[in-house]
Amino acid sequence: MTLRLDEQDQEALKERAAAEGISMQEAARRAVRDYVAKSEHRSRVSKATELILDVHAEAIERLGK
Repeated sequence: MTLRLDEQDQEALKERAAAEGISMQEAARRAVRDYVAKSEHRSRVSKATELILDVHAEAIERLGK
């Protein structure tokens, strides 16, 4: 895989990686892992919310009135 960044993003990545004492490649890997983990978390929260709303729909309806 090739990651193409504009100059501004590349410089920001370079500076962040240097500040952490890691390579740009490692910084990019970490960013991808973080993105995936956050996306998976949002998906789990969304599914749990749907389940709770479904299971407790009657009580939620009564509270709303």
